[in-house]
Amino acid sequence: MIQPVPSRRDTIADDLRDRISTGRIKPGERLPAEAHLASEYRVSTATLRSALAALQAEGLVEKVHGKGNFVRRPLHRITYVGGGRTADGQTAAHAALIVTVQTTSIRACGHLATLLKVSTSSPLTEFVCLNHEGERPHSLARIYVPCDLVPAAALRESLSYEGVMTRLLRLRPPLAEVREQVSVRLPTPEEASTLRISPALAVLAITRQMADTDGRVVEAALLVLPGDRADAVFTTHYVTDERTAEE
Repeated sequence: MIQPVPSRRDTIADDLRDRISTGRIKPGERLPAEAHLASEYRVSTATLRSALAALQAEGLVEKVHGKGNFVRRPLHRITYVGGGRTADGQTAAHAALIVTVQTTSIRACGHLATLLKVSTSSPLTEFVCLNHEGERPHSLARIYVPCDLVPAAALRESLSYEGVMTRLLRLRPPLAEVREQVSVRLPTPEEASTLRISPALAVLAITRQMADTDGRVVEAALLVLPGDRADAVFTTHYVTDERTAEE
């Protein structure tokens, strides 16, 4: 059988991949300028950028606006823990991972009104949580809570991420149901920019609803975890009826 001839794009990507894997270009190091690489490989800039895009999608190369292309340092993986056991559902695999949080008062509209089962313009508190490894964004969580469950004083306080999450857990009514919808998709332009990832890198998108014993949605979250650094774990606990077991 005749094997297909690799395209110039694939050949360039393979060569750069080999340079990275063998350490000739080290993590954190800037690649030569695109014009230089295009000249070196004797291809058009469009072909060279296509090869770089393939490496960006694999998580090997990171393009920093205005600075160039860099070999991405290995990222620590994080795990999304299903079932609503923590406020944002994420556990850091390394102490170097930190989270910043921004709190804003907004009004429900469109998808959020549907998700929280409230009328349009209902007051909500939005918590935007951005997970960092050093200066590099790692994952994004947007958490929405009805304003009556978040005292106004909480918005004026300067709390750490841990403080905010503890406050949410303390104020949240007992849960009766946690519903999580998981999908894999490409990031929106805003998500790709915020997380500094390639638009071609798939993300794990999780939409979560938490309802209390009265059926009220007391918290909703939209989570975006880049596929090159995240896992999701869902555990189901079964309760065995001792009387049935004895029979």
